[in-house]
Amino acid sequence: MPIHVERNVTLQSGQTVDEIRLSYAVYGDLNAARDNLVVFPTYFTGRQSCNEPYFGAGRALDPSVHCILVPSLIGNSDSSSPSNTAGPRGGAGFPHFTIRDNVRLQRALIDAVCPVERVALVIGWSMGGCQTFEWAAQFPNFVARALPFCSTAMCSAHNRVFLEGVKAALTADGNWADGNYVDPPVRGLRAFGRAYAGWAYSGTFFNRALYRTLGFENAEALLQDWERDHLTWDANDLLCKVWTWQHADISANRRYRGDLAAALSAIEARTIVMPTTTDMYFAMEQAKWEAILIPNAEFRPFVSSWGHCAATPSASAPGFMTFLDTAISDLMND
Repeated sequence: MPIHVERNVTLQSGQTVDEIRLSYAVYGDLNAARDNLVVFPTYFTGRQSCNEPYFGAGRALDPSVHCILVPSLIGNSDSSSPSNTAGPRGGAGFPHFTIRDNVRLQRALIDAVCPVERVALVIGWSMGGCQTFEWAAQFPNFVARALPFCSTAMCSAHNRVFLEGVKAALTADGNWADGNYVDPPVRGLRAFGRAYAGWAYSGTFFNRALYRTLGFENAEALLQDWERDHLTWDANDLLCKVWTWQHADISANRRYRGDLAAALSAIEARTIVMPTTTDMYFAMEQAKWEAILIPNAEFRPFVSSWGHCAATPSASAPGFMTFLDTAISDLMND
């Protein structure tokens, strides 16, 4: 996979990092006018290929029509991460990266591999949506359209509490050793996945046994699948991204000085804010409030009992992909 390297980077914290590696994938080519670039950042446990179900031949995003750039989140094990960084800056010593840091690196990536005067669309799910909001607020003149789905511009207090719970489940493992583990904290990783699953879907999803549509006979089978999935991740990588998620706030910078309303009001992109009605991470009520403050935004919720995972790329709720494609088409044709 391609890797873009940035050297001597000063992070939002003021810390300087000698080298940062940003993994990315490009689907399609820039057209002659160089006005078809779509930026589609990865989500919390997503790698570049995980975004592929969101686009394809004949879809609203089509690599034969659009140049789709998928940059990987710092900490996702493909880009610079605790697990692939040697020396004292690796493992538990890995620096903290904000959403703003990630977007600044992605901006440098565009200048290096597909320079354009303006991005046609920035789009993303979950933490990818957090990056979408950041893109629109950090570079308002550079982003023509934005579609954050199942996401908000700031991590809410309730969202932080959820993340504190999964962090506690992971770090309670005796093998955790403050991040300096020799053997993976397997029990902690299993607990992380199990605790995570209860928030990923809604109460209705479990009460109506909708997990059966995903091939799970009972809720316990789904929980075990979430355990297995999180065993594939490095513990420090997960906690690196949790920190980034918890500190997501498009106003937490010198430009907006903590004024979220001002940051949202500065967004110039034609925007569709698309929550799901039962998301327990990025609540619909917060998404609606944020959308009202964006000058050229539409609030378009997806009605579903699947919670946050209604938009999971590999196993989305019935009707979601059609709903998303319609929103993308509406934005691109406006």
